[in-house]
Formats: sequence, structure tokens, C-alpha cells
Amino acid sequence: MIRLVVVDDHPVVRGGLRDTFAGAEDICVVGEAGDGAEGVERAQVLAADVVLMDLRMPKMDGVTATAALRERAPGARVLILTTFDSESDVLPAIEAGAIGYLLKDALPDELMRAVRAAARGESVLAPSVTQHLMGQVRRPGAGTLTDREKQVLQLVANGSSNREAATALFIGEASIKTHLQHIYDKLGVRDRASAVAEGYRRRLLT
Repeated sequence: MIRLVVVDDHPVVRGGLRDTFAGAEDICVVGEAGDGAEGVERAQVLAADVVLMDLRMPKMDGVTATAALRERAPGARVLILTTFDSESDVLPAIEAGAIGYLLKDALPDELMRAVRAAARGESVLAPSVTQHLMGQVRRPGAGTLTDREKQVLQLVANGSSNREAATALFIGEASIKTHLQHIYDKLGVRDRASAVAEGYRRRLLT
């Protein structure tokens, strides 16, 4: 019997998932939680085999909870179940240790197959997620910033405008814009604030 814990901050979603697995002979929902911190605790106490984890929750998000579970309950397989499939959502979750990543529009049969696969230690990814990961692998230098790009990102993090960053680095403002676009592409983000946040998360910034 696969022991499943459902972690989602919406009670309606948790109830729907409980109903989805109610008819499965080999899967039992042994517990649920409304945030990541509670999910980590419940998964440990209930000896979960698989944890269905939402991404965006109060107190502790799904990525942080996944990383915590990898340390405290390495036997529990984390399967992300969310509505978000951008590269900036997918990559941190996989890096944190999630074995799979599904979207909430998945059919009940898909969810059951995914939980069974996760329990066996097999990766399960939604098609759009696979495309993001393939794009990351194929992109030259993906995820790795050059020294100049790190300098630009640090200046942005310190509050510099494009013009101020250009002056500080003795280059043109157009070059700063080009560097920023490369930074966005490599970090899988869309704007300055997200780039700075991702830079701190990856410890590229001081």
C-alpha cells in the first residue's frame, strides 16, 4: 500500500484529491496539510511514501518543503502538483529534489499512475515541463552567468538603474540591456525583480 500525503493550501483541492484516490486499492491518503511546514511534519510522522506537493503556499512554499523532506525524510518521494509550469517554477522544484512535476489539470488516471511511478522511484513530468527541461539542457551556457553578467546582476540588486550600471562598468547602456536579457534567459525569469530573487536563491549575489 502506497502511503500518500497531500499538501495544498486549498481545502477544496485536498478534498478532491482525497476523493480521487479513494477508489485505489494500492494507494491510501494517510494525511494532508495546508502548508509546506505542516506537510514536512506530516510526511515524517506518517511515514509517507509519496507526497503530493503544491508550490505556492503560506508559511513554507513547496520548493523549500521539498528540500526539507529530502534531508529529513529521504524515503518520501515528492511529486509537485501545481498550476504553474514556467521554467522559473519547474527548475527550482526539480533541483530541490522533486521526483516529478504535474499540473492540476491532470486526469485522475494520470495522477494515480504518477503516484505509483513516484513510489517506484521513477520520474514523472508533465509534457510542458519536459519541454522546459529540454530547452534548458539545449541552451548553450544555460543557467551559468558570466563574470560580467554577475557584475550587472549585482549592480541591479544594489538598486542601480541601467544607466548607473553602465557608468559603473564603463560600458554602454545598450550593453547593459543585452546582458540583462541574457541573465533573464539563463535564470528562466522575465524581469529585474525576479532575476534578483533568483540570483539570491542560487547564491550568485552577496
